[in-house]
Amino acid sequence: MHDKPHRPPDGSPESRIRLVRGRRVILSHDIAELYGVPSKRLNQQVRRNAARFPADFMFRLTAREAADLRSQNATSSPAWGGARYVPLAFTEQGVAMLSGVLTSKRAIRVNIAIMRAFVKVRELLAAHRDLALRIDELEKKYDGRFAAVFQALRQPPPGRVR
Repeated sequence: MHDKPHRPPDGSPESRIRLVRGRRVILSHDIAELYGVPSKRLNQQVRRNAARFPADFMFRLTAREAADLRSQNATSSPAWGGARYVPLAFTEQGVAMLSGVLTSKRAIRVNIAIMRAFVKVRELLAAHRDLALRIDELEKKYDGRFAAVFQALRQPPPGRVR
C-alpha cells in the first residue's frame, strides 16, 4: 500500500502558503477570501494598524513578484487586483498579528486554521529534511554502489516543484 504525498485541498489555508523572498507567506487577497471580507477592508485595517506589521511580519510584493506569482498560477483573476494593486504578503507572525485587527468569529476560526497550516508546512519540511539526511547516510554507507537509486530518490515527483 503506497501513501500518496500530502496535497492540501484547493482553497485550504495550507494550499495558499507560498514561498516569496525565502519566506513562507500568505497573500492578502487569499487571507481576505478566507476571512470572507473584501481585500480593501483587510488592507484598510492593516494601514490603520501599521505599527503592528513590521517588515518581517508583512511586506508588499514588488510588481515583478506579483507578475511571477500570477504567471505561476496561470491566472489574472480579480483576486489579484489587476494592475492597480500589488498584494501584501503576511508571514506567520503577520497572520498572528491580524488576529488583533480582524476579530469576527469567522476571522478567529480562519486565523487558527492558517496558523495550523504554517505549523504543518514546517513539519512537512522538517520530515523531508530528515529523509534527505538519511538518504545521504545510506549513500555514504554503500560507497556509491547504488548511486543511480539515490539520485532518483532525490528527484521531486513529476509535476512538483521544489
